[in-house]
Amino acid sequence: MKLYNTAHGIIIEYQDTKFKADEPWDTLVNRDNLEAYLLSKVEHLSTITDDEEEIWLSDVALLPPIGSQEIWAAGVTYLQSRDARMEESETSASLYDLVYEAERPELFFKATPQRVSGHKQEVYIRKDSAWNVPEPELTLFISSSGVIQGYTIGNDMSSRSIEGENALYLPQAKIYEKCAGLGPCLYVTAAPFDLESEIKMSIERDGSEVFKGAITVSRMKRSLTELAGFLFRECDFPKGVFLMTGTCLVPPNDFTLNEGDVVKISIDGIGTLENTIGVNKKHK
Repeated sequence: MKLYNTAHGIIIEYQDTKFKADEPWDTLVNRDNLEAYLLSKVEHLSTITDDEEEIWLSDVALLPPIGSQEIWAAGVTYLQSRDARMEESETSASLYDLVYEAERPELFFKATPQRVSGHKQEVYIRKDSAWNVPEPELTLFISSSGVIQGYTIGNDMSSRSIEGENALYLPQAKIYEKCAGLGPCLYVTAAPFDLESEIKMSIERDGSEVFKGAITVSRMKRSLTELAGFLFRECDFPKGVFLMTGTCLVPPNDFTLNEGDVVKISIDGIGTLENTIGVNKKHK
């Protein structure tokens, strides 16, 4: 089952049929047993016509699948991420090595809703960073009670030159305008997420593919419930929260994003999130 957030309303997709939801996003998604609740609703909801679907799910109408929730992120949950962080900063290498092996994961605040871009929308690179990369991540939606209810695709944009200069600069490397991509939908299931699902990322520049990679979620060192549990230890999220679970694919060290590049991230069962790379216009 999938939920799409659009400028015209919310769509519930179930068994290839699309229904019009009759509740605001925050009210609809923030509940335990979300899949069962949605199944109980669809038989009473009207379906959208083909003409409505074309309009509601158009590139200009599709919004990121988020309401008033915060986005948080986990770091160094894959071996590739640990190695990349150690390579970008000799002075901080031991920090990343230690956190990969530690009981407590690295968790950090990523974005407020207004800094999040949806499918086919722009995400930004920082002009004061010489090394910028996308980071594809399975992203959890966790209800206010701390239970995982759904999944989406996240692009945790990162300014590696800033983070590599000093680990204390992490917030500046991670948090800025249009610093995150989320979408295209919220995949809702009561079953545990299939850890053999594949995460794929490609980057296109001037019509040519300049990076391609794939990995399974099972390569993650920590469990999804473990990460959610640490996030909720001392934080409350009245409307629920999104948690990016760590980057698993890292472009080579000689690669940096350019304005106009197209990043495509796919996860089995969820779909594909596509973002074009832009620059904040006030810096042009």
